[in-house]
Amino acid sequence: MASNSKQPILLPYQRRWLQDRSRRKIWLASRQVGKSFAIAMEAVTEALRSRCNNLILSSSERQSREVMHKVLMHMRYMGAHSVGVVGIARERQEEVTLHNGSRILSLAANPDTARGFSGNVYLDEFAFHTDAGAIWRAMYPAISRGYKVRVASTPNGKGGMFHRLWEQADGFSHHKVDVHDAVAEGLKVDIEQLRQGVADPEAWAQEFMCQFVDESTAWLPFDEITACQNDEAGADGQISPAGGEYYMGVDVGRRHDLSVFWAFEKTGDVFWSRSLKVMRDATFSAQREYLYSLLKRPGLVRCAMDASGLGTQLAEEAAAEFGPRVEPVTFTPQIKELMACTVKRHFQERTIRVPRDSAIREDLHSVRRTVTASGNVRFAAGRAHGSHADRFWALALALRAGGARAGAAVRYEAVKRRDFAGPGCW
Repeated sequence: MASNSKQPILLPYQRRWLQDRSRRKIWLASRQVGKSFAIAMEAVTEALRSRCNNLILSSSERQSREVMHKVLMHMRYMGAHSVGVVGIARERQEEVTLHNGSRILSLAANPDTARGFSGNVYLDEFAFHTDAGAIWRAMYPAISRGYKVRVASTPNGKGGMFHRLWEQADGFSHHKVDVHDAVAEGLKVDIEQLRQGVADPEAWAQEFMCQFVDESTAWLPFDEITACQNDEAGADGQISPAGGEYYMGVDVGRRHDLSVFWAFEKTGDVFWSRSLKVMRDATFSAQREYLYSLLKRPGLVRCAMDASGLGTQLAEEAAAEFGPRVEPVTFTPQIKELMACTVKRHFQERTIRVPRDSAIREDLHSVRRTVTASGNVRFAAGRAHGSHADRFWALALALRAGGARAGAAVRYEAVKRRDFAGPGCW
């Protein structure tokens, strides 16, 4: 994928995608194999081939800017290495206009963007688009008038629009490239090292082996998580006393589990991630020092802390030092169920915003709800990215902290069945 004259600009599987001129085609691909690179290349070649509009829809504004960077890179490479290439007449952050009148737009996906557009449409990482079904319905009239559609993505669970198109849609040319296929055709990736970095087998199967993971047992399906991911949700920001009200959840670990300090700003009824600190193998004194530094900030209204097992002493000491601003929480099965239901309600109602981060996403998705033979409900998780759902429970604690102002009694009432799409929350 290098852009100099001594190396091929495309790997064989990317070249096959580019050479396939079917009106409708779909690409099921591993992460990190160059999907966006090839999509940008195709948009450029279509724009050069004839006068047309080309709309690339990505999962986020950040990703759309990355794709536009690739579009410009391809244009400049062609201009430097080819004769008679049509040049750029006008260049903007989200749009390029060529001298032949063609346009290439790279935007964050939403139904309003797609509605009314006439031209070729490229859906990059379509499985991760918020409201993918609505986007498809909005843009489909355009492609029904003779324009081309390209759909490419890594899997994101079963049941979503991308999964349905891959499994059921007629008239599409299908391309599939897992990480082994890509390496066999020249991608420079150490598969074993990559596999070791993705500790969760489900994540490996889905993100690198192109397998659609069954969502039936996941407490938070991927589409619910994807809908609440936002580029403005921070993972390394500061808790500012000049800002709004901040609520923090702390899940305490030591050697086998992570310690997670996750603070959210409450804006209206929406919780925005602002600061996320993950500690591994940190001493309790180091954890206490960091925790106290946050609790001393006036912008932090309330903190709920795991007071089970390893977290007991730290939570009790913090509550003694800071009073009602700190709530120690003992993880009984009943408390865990209520907190898990609160998390699910916020994701279903889209009243929470979390960063676009694979470790966060896999951690949140790792929780499974099961019912024991005696009828008891359990929420358990495997280990994803070295975590035992530690980020999930820190988030749950933050939402619990946000349920009341400091010093007020916190009331958690049973949640009725009608409030949820899934079973178990009543």
